[in-house]
Amino acid sequence: MPKFIPFSIPDIDDSEINEVVDTLRTGWLTTGPKVKLFESNFEQFIGPEVQAASVNSATAGLHLSLEALGIGVGDEVILPSLTFTATAEVVSYLNADVKLVDIDSKTLNIDINKIRLAITPKTKAIIVVHYAGLSCNMDEVLLLAKEFQLKVVEDAAHALPSFYKASIIGSLHSDATVFSFYANKTMTTGEGGMVVSRNSDLIKRIKIMRLHGIDRDVFDRFQSKKPTWFYEVVAPGFKYNMTDIAAAIGIHQLKKLPKFLERRQFLVERYLTKLVDLPLILPPDDIHGGGHAWHLFVIRINTDAKINRDDLIQFLSDKGVGTSVHYIPLHRQPFWKNKYNLTNSMFPEADKAYLSMVSIPLYTAMTNEQQDYIIRTLHEAFE
Repeated sequence: MPKFIPFSIPDIDDSEINEVVDTLRTGWLTTGPKVKLFESNFEQFIGPEVQAASVNSATAGLHLSLEALGIGVGDEVILPSLTFTATAEVVSYLNADVKLVDIDSKTLNIDINKIRLAITPKTKAIIVVHYAGLSCNMDEVLLLAKEFQLKVVEDAAHALPSFYKASIIGSLHSDATVFSFYANKTMTTGEGGMVVSRNSDLIKRIKIMRLHGIDRDVFDRFQSKKPTWFYEVVAPGFKYNMTDIAAAIGIHQLKKLPKFLERRQFLVERYLTKLVDLPLILPPDDIHGGGHAWHLFVIRINTDAKINRDDLIQFLSDKGVGTSVHYIPLHRQPFWKNKYNLTNSMFPEADKAYLSMVSIPLYTAMTNEQQDYIIRTLHEAFE
């Protein structure tokens, strides 16, 4: 057993390493042929009717998606309080307003009824977060959006591959879906993300805006054997492009994703079976008949347990087990709290969940022996 079991580590082997080395030897390090290949492979993975645009982070993808949808000054975007700040900050980038709502107590996903109550004439979009890899009820979200003529962006940072009923997340009829390839996600490129959409005009806009608002593919310009120095800046864009080095990792991570999911599901079943007798609320399995990505395994401590959340985190740390908390809700964060005069009582379910939750290690490189140690340590903590 190692002296410390980290909360998460990426699962990398020689296939990714060799691809990165090959990229370094080509002399083309930034956006180039491997980014194009990765995007093409990702489109095939999600489905034939979507297009993909790679970016250097999911945050960038969310920002570009909202920009392409025309979100701007005076608009409101509804999203859950239980999420990472990136989901909200991109709304502020566009000088629009964030409208936080509470979550469903069982799934920890956004509460559809709270969305309806939060809609005003200024509301232009909804961002849903597929928390921990469990998909939201997208039928209800999309029906509500259609009723009020709202745009829908799926923050799918946790949801690769997740399914809603028979459809993989990314293939639904929302306006855009954004995935994350950060180091602790179900697959990684180190830093990186991908936007997918059925709307070709939206993807075209994102591809222009991810690289300074230039209207031509930079890789094609520099690879052409004819003079192609001329380009036009059609908008004040951003610097959000993915590198070929990152894509080289992603090409092989994507190939492994089905096996990664199988391993995660195996580890989850062991947790669900061996922690069932503890005073915990265990995360719900898939409830839509499709499939759960299991990016996170979040336990919640019952109020009658002999140990509280903070003491449990310290106990596990002392025993050599890394943990995290997903998340400190946005209504508790000073910037959002002060900007919108938020109180904890306005988000009772998110607040209650936060005070009792701990994310325990769940990653494909974790051994059965390491997981057994985590399970034994949890039992010890509640004795």
